[in-house]
Amino acid sequence: MKLPHLAGTLLIGLASVGLFANCSSDAKKANGQSKAAGDTTATGTAEAPPDTTRKPIDTALFKAQLKKLANGDTTGKWPVKNQPIPLPGSILPFKRIVVYYGNLHSKKMGALGEYAPKEMWSRLNAEVKHWEKADPGTPVQVGLHYIAAVASGTPGKDGKYINRMGNKQIDSVLAIAKMKPGTIVFLDLQVALSTIKNELPHIEKYLQLPNVHLGIDPEFSMKDGSLPGKKIGTYDAADINYVSQYLTDMVKKYNLPPKVFVVHRFTKKMVTNYQSIKLHPEAQIVMHMDGWGEPELKQGTYRYFIQNEPVQFTGFKLFYKNDLKKAPNRLMTPEELLKLRPVPIYIQYQ
Repeated sequence: MKLPHLAGTLLIGLASVGLFANCSSDAKKANGQSKAAGDTTATGTAEAPPDTTRKPIDTALFKAQLKKLANGDTTGKWPVKNQPIPLPGSILPFKRIVVYYGNLHSKKMGALGEYAPKEMWSRLNAEVKHWEKADPGTPVQVGLHYIAAVASGTPGKDGKYINRMGNKQIDSVLAIAKMKPGTIVFLDLQVALSTIKNELPHIEKYLQLPNVHLGIDPEFSMKDGSLPGKKIGTYDAADINYVSQYLTDMVKKYNLPPKVFVVHRFTKKMVTNYQSIKLHPEAQIVMHMDGWGEPELKQGTYRYFIQNEPVQFTGFKLFYKNDLKKAPNRLMTPEELLKLRPVPIYIQYQ
């Protein structure tokens, strides 16, 4: 297969910024509107007690699952060496996480928000069934991945170009998740001109819940002061380590199962010094291929920036609209993704 040019790989990410102008203006409505696509009413956060009866990890099964995900890799990079045995209650690598991504106040940011809850669940359940059929040996953990802080086209009161979703919006996502028992929720942060350190406290009370996990998006981490959407942002290993330690401390303090920690990526500069990223039993890191385009281009992006720079686990995003823009005008299938090395254990549909 012909390797995609790096410039082309960059373009799949830059093209995703094309959504930015649309989604940020829609998300702006979140502060004053509650009746948007996919919204529900919710009166508060369900404070589910942590499970204190979690079974010990089967280390033999853990290692076997890692080998399975490596999928015959011969580079010596996979499975990642010396990674910690996770704490009891860990999702990865025992289950494959399959999520819908988006924001309740925009039909343009993803399937979560584009469709009313019942239709959204019907569509997501169909994807889950496809994955279960394609890989019956790996159970599916279903989830909703919600953009809880959206990079904005306007500065806002604090001049940080960020729209933080209010608690009512996040509570609505938790209510939608309850429609399918056992669903997990990811809260995703686009920090814009703010910092990840400053934004985590805004969602800390939700991260204290055992079914809530975290995603961060380097694309909209504008460390040089550029406006979000004008160029692609970045996180360093130091930032990722800060977040991992933050999650680790929270897991210990509240006796939680390990947190899944998703980092979006589709260019080299989005994540720097990957070799220095530290792993913890309390936080499971997923490096998530977040670019769109035709199958050949997406596979090249995955190979360059996910396979070649191993951290721990891997993810892969499928775009219902943008992946269809160029020939062969179709989404990659679970069967195709299962042939990747390593096999992604986190799948996101937008």
